[in-house]
Amino acid sequence: MSSGIVVTGTDTGIGKTVFAAGLSNLLGAIYWKPIQAGLDGETDTETVARLGHLSPDRIVPECYRLRTPASPHYSAELDGVRLEAASLDVPDTGRQPLVIEGAGGVMVPLSSDTLYIDVFERWRLPVVLCASTALGTINHSLLSIEALRKRDIPILGMAFIGESNAETQTVIREMGRVRWLGRLPWLSPLTAETLQAAFKTSFRADSFQLYAKE
Repeated sequence: MSSGIVVTGTDTGIGKTVFAAGLSNLLGAIYWKPIQAGLDGETDTETVARLGHLSPDRIVPECYRLRTPASPHYSAELDGVRLEAASLDVPDTGRQPLVIEGAGGVMVPLSSDTLYIDVFERWRLPVVLCASTALGTINHSLLSIEALRKRDIPILGMAFIGESNAETQTVIREMGRVRWLGRLPWLSPLTAETLQAAFKTSFRADSFQLYAKE
C-alpha cells in the first residue's frame, strides 16, 4: 500500500482543506476526501485540485457525495443514505503518497454508532492534526490529542493555521507532547501560488515523508 497521511482538525472551518491542498502539492501526493457533505459551490476536492495544482489523476473520487453542508451523519440522513464505514478502505496508490482529508474534527459522527475516529483507528495511518491559533484552540487541541492517543492512533504532529500565537502553540506542543510541523498563516489573496509559497516557507516535506506509514 502507498504511504498515507490523514489530515484532520480540532474543529470545522479552521482551514483544513487549504492545508490539505498545500500538503498534497508539497509532497506530490494524491488526494482523497472520502465523504463530501455539501455540493453547492466548490467542493473540498475541487478546492484542493485548484489550490494544489492537482491534475485529475491525482484525485481519488469521494465515496459519498452528500448535498447538505452538515455533519456527515445528518447530511446522509437528509439524503436517505447510510454511511457504511466498513466501505471506506484506503485506496492503493502504489508508491505515490496519499493525503486523506477527514470531515470536521476527530469525533464527527458518520452514523448513530460510528465516529470518524473509528475509521482512523482501523486505518492506523499517521495523523496531522490541524488547529486554529484562535482562542479556544488549547482545549480543542488537547482533547483531540487525548482522543487519538486513547485509540493508539499515531500523531505525526500539529499544524497550526492562522496568525502567530507563540504562547498557545507552545502550551499545546508541550502539554500534548506532540511535534510542531509548522504554521500556515491566513493568505490574502488565497491562490495556488501564494499557498505554494507559504507552504515552502512554513513546512518541510521531509517532516511528513519521514513519518508516513510505508
